[in-house]
Amino acid sequence: MPAFELLINGKMVPGAGSLDVINPATEELAGTCSRASEAQLDEAVEAATGALAGWAATPIEERRLAIEKVADIVTANAQELGSILTSEQGKPLAEGIGEAYGFAVFTKQLAALDLPIEIIEDSDARRVEVHRAPLGVVAAIVPWNFPLILLGFKLAPALLAGNTLVVKPAPTTPLATLRLAELVKDALPPGVLNVIADANDLGSKISAHPKIRKVSFTGSTATGVKVMAGAAETLKRITLEMGGNDAGLVLGDVDPKEIAPKIFAAAFPNNGQVCIAMKRAYVHEDIYDSLCDELATIAKSKKIGDGTEAGVDLGPLQNKSQYEKVKEIIADAAEKGTIIAGGVAPDRPGYFIEPTIVRDIKEGARLVDEEQFGPALPIIKFSDPEEALARINRTPEGLGGSVWSSDLDVARDLAIRFDAGTVWVNKHAELDPGIPFSGAKQSGMGTELGREGLEEFTQRRVINISR
Repeated sequence: MPAFELLINGKMVPGAGSLDVINPATEELAGTCSRASEAQLDEAVEAATGALAGWAATPIEERRLAIEKVADIVTANAQELGSILTSEQGKPLAEGIGEAYGFAVFTKQLAALDLPIEIIEDSDARRVEVHRAPLGVVAAIVPWNFPLILLGFKLAPALLAGNTLVVKPAPTTPLATLRLAELVKDALPPGVLNVIADANDLGSKISAHPKIRKVSFTGSTATGVKVMAGAAETLKRITLEMGGNDAGLVLGDVDPKEIAPKIFAAAFPNNGQVCIAMKRAYVHEDIYDSLCDELATIAKSKKIGDGTEAGVDLGPLQNKSQYEKVKEIIADAAEKGTIIAGGVAPDRPGYFIEPTIVRDIKEGARLVDEEQFGPALPIIKFSDPEEALARINRTPEGLGGSVWSSDLDVARDLAIRFDAGTVWVNKHAELDPGIPFSGAKQSGMGTELGREGLEEFTQRRVINISR
């Protein structure tokens, strides 16, 4: 069993304290890891600061090779990392292993990006160049729903740009991240990558730390607001990828039987614990009853259970707090709508809730108005697509959305008017390393992925030469 220690300055070190991690499928101990003190956070930042000049001066081609080596090591150890991830996060084992592979894939593809010098003008009067320089020490705060792959979104571009990195995983899912750190520590110079774990007590210290130049945060909107407030004191750069209440707008010209599996897959990946999962389905009255029935049938066919068991489709909620919140939201939905599948928390150990479909529901119910982040989907009837779009856009969140129609011109016109960062047509929740991903309104600030996401980890430096 790994020791799950902290990575500081190229060495695995014990924490000042320890942290128990619970298996959400059994409510028993999944493992114990080191817990960093504020002094150890400072040590990690000092290590990153000390390594910065050498790493920034390393040619980008060499930085790329080192990052690719990290990806290769993770690929070689994906089975172990996936098993650890399932024990602490709860997702089915195949998905845990797939996430480890996903980290490697995204890391390699993001490492393949480049930061060429941009020539704005090259005339007899002047030459104007735009260079991209590292920001400095970057902190990455990673959530509990996808601890590994979301780390990949941050690690590769931060390091490729020449920054050094301090990583803090969520307190309920630190184990796989600490093990990854142990596996890859020799692939990078000491201090370039540092990984610590806390008990939700160091996030504010990271946001306000005077030697950290940027915080890249993925998590809830409420926590993102705190990150932004803490970062304001030193005017550090921030990227915030926060909560969403993504809507799917389903027009009446689609085949309910054909799209029901796609809608279900969009709403229930990782048991609904996905920032860009479909959280609300607005369905035209012409197909409303049929699509509700199809979705209920699919939900009833899914097997929930411990992620290590064969044939399990959905694991538990990741932690007790989220479990209790989702149960409360479903109880409210039972009063304001009609539950046609699920709605039950089985009498067994673990934070399990059956996949839940609710019809005859509308705004005013918590399941529609709030981000549930769990296995429950409201199906809202509409007759006028324009009116439905206006209702969708009234929410304070704007991460993603989707339009479903056999008429691509109509769908595109509606998609353009979604008040969201990404809108898909006839699909939902697709991410690609080469495509920028940004939130709108209270769902985020800044960009991840793609060239634009890489540039978020750089300082633009304009060189203006007189001739």
